[in-house]
Amino acid sequence: NTLSLSSLPLSIRLVAYAPSLQDNLSGKNALLNMAAKVGRHGVSMAGPVESGRSKLEALFSHPLYNIPSPPVSEEDWLLKVKPKVKVSERSSQIWVSDNQDGYEDTQWTGDNQPPWLRFHLNISRWQLYAPHDPNIEPLLQQLATHRVVSAVQKSGGTQLKLVMTFPNYGQAMLKPMKQERDEETNYNLYYFSDFERHNAEIAAFHLDRILGYRRIPPVVGRLVDVVKEIKDVTTDRKLARTFFTSPVGNVCFYGLCSYYCSTEHAVCGRPTALEVSLAVMLPDLSLATRRTWRSPWRRSYSRSKLAKWETDPDYCSAVKKTPPYDKGTRLVDFIDMVILDFLMSNMDRHHYETFEKFGNNTFLLHLDNGRAFGRHSKDEPSILVPLEQCCRIRRSTWLRLRLLSQAQYQLSDVMRESLSHDPLASVAPLLSEPHLAALDRRLATVLQTVSRCQERQTGVGLVPQ
Repeated sequence: NTLSLSSLPLSIRLVAYAPSLQDNLSGKNALLNMAAKVGRHGVSMAGPVESGRSKLEALFSHPLYNIPSPPVSEEDWLLKVKPKVKVSERSSQIWVSDNQDGYEDTQWTGDNQPPWLRFHLNISRWQLYAPHDPNIEPLLQQLATHRVVSAVQKSGGTQLKLVMTFPNYGQAMLKPMKQERDEETNYNLYYFSDFERHNAEIAAFHLDRILGYRRIPPVVGRLVDVVKEIKDVTTDRKLARTFFTSPVGNVCFYGLCSYYCSTEHAVCGRPTALEVSLAVMLPDLSLATRRTWRSPWRRSYSRSKLAKWETDPDYCSAVKKTPPYDKGTRLVDFIDMVILDFLMSNMDRHHYETFEKFGNNTFLLHLDNGRAFGRHSKDEPSILVPLEQCCRIRRSTWLRLRLLSQAQYQLSDVMRESLSHDPLASVAPLLSEPHLAALDRRLATVLQTVSRCQERQTGVGLVPQ
């Protein structure tokens, strides 16, 4: 039921997202005709937003965000719950806390699982969470409000980040505020020397959801007390030794890491209040191993040397012959990530991860987005090179991008509205207006790139997933 890629004479190929959209298109005007309907459903993309309804609500109610998906098979869940057993054996299938100080003494069954556990159990081969998952809001609420019982520095990486633990054993990765929201990255700074931004992690989660990907773990903003919620509860002696009080009375710390962990780059409260992002942790690697893949379009991370893709315009031809990009949807999965990175100007995507259980036939995890949204005044065209060289895009992605370019669903407007629900929005908008305007400008660039791919050919081919 799948057309051979080699049988299609087109360099721009649209790949369907769901099995229900498996109609094959060809001819000069097919791409334009697709803008007016979705698969076999004949749904207009340009319907008016209902009176009194927000743009974000209208977007998530649109048929493009409600494409029927097939049932998830037993093998397509990341984690499994043990089946029911006899009452005499029930203790083997109930989560029981060890009653540590600060932790809840509780038993978890299917009816009272905490949101972080439900999030883990709902991860499938295709996505981290479902389009209208009712568990996401309670999960974000708990991340933003639950008492912190432990804070330790996370090992690895180049900059400071902490693992926060809550009474129900949930955990989140904390990234602290390093600079003001409207402060642009220094033009003389190389991308691999840039600060990570807490608001970038939050905005990346919202953008990923608006694009319909659902490949970034939920992230929320929070004001933490540096003393009560980090210093007083940490068992990390190395971290504890880095706390100090600044000359103006603010409590600061800097931890241990490869970059920016020194008194000159300390993280400081005001005097103890600190803005942070909290991203829910994925299942432990002992339960769900992840595989790390080097990006084919990885930058050289050198001040003078260029990567091969920067000098070879036909570079994608070799990539398309190399596993896992030579079959399946891995290449368009990667292009999805490229579009996300271009929209938020993230140049630091050197690797990506997948859940090893699912092999090559699964989605890509869009992790570690702290270096995004550094500049609003300049776009970075090199991020979009994979799309330009390969001229491939998933059909559902292209249709959603078209939708988000229309006034009634404008990307900047739905992002502004989505971010307004984050707790830190009461302090200041998570993205400044110039950053929101840049999203619309970059979206137009992506659509123009796809149009140029179309112009280079005489027709369009569709390859069902």
